[in-house]
Amino acid sequence: MQIKEFQLQILPYKNRLFRTANQVLRNTPEAEDVVQEVFIKLWNKRADLVGIENLEAWSVRVTKNLAIDKLRSRPVPSSPIEESWSVESENADPYEQIESNDTMGHIQKLMSRLPEKQRLVMHLRDIEEYSYQEISEVLEIPMAQVKVYLFRARQSMRNWIEQTQLAH
Repeated sequence: MQIKEFQLQILPYKNRLFRTANQVLRNTPEAEDVVQEVFIKLWNKRADLVGIENLEAWSVRVTKNLAIDKLRSRPVPSSPIEESWSVESENADPYEQIESNDTMGHIQKLMSRLPEKQRLVMHLRDIEEYSYQEISEVLEIPMAQVKVYLFRARQSMRNWIEQTQLAH
């Protein structure tokens, strides 16, 4: 694989890889470092990439594994949640944008309360729009377990949202 092929086949995944790393690490600079490490690793193994059936899922799995390794090597507890999601629209007025950003911030805070596997599955399915099969491959867990984690994550989110609405 030459550099041009690499740029056309691998680089389009960079935003998805970053969001995956950031979802695990909750730290933008560390997530950027992980994505850079992934690209270096992919470049160094470019000759072996031809045999990989789903290169995108494989790249996300490598990203997730490197992010988890980085998370485990942290000497201090993870940093506070950063605003990594932004809902912007050219047609939305400022009030709609503020409301959308507040809603996404609330959802992100609720998702951060989920157990890691549930949070990752929900992120990959509902944010990144991966199929159940792709999530199964990325996280290296059976598809039935993907469905269980997603069901439990959505159920927890629904309960928390209902509790919040009742409190107001």
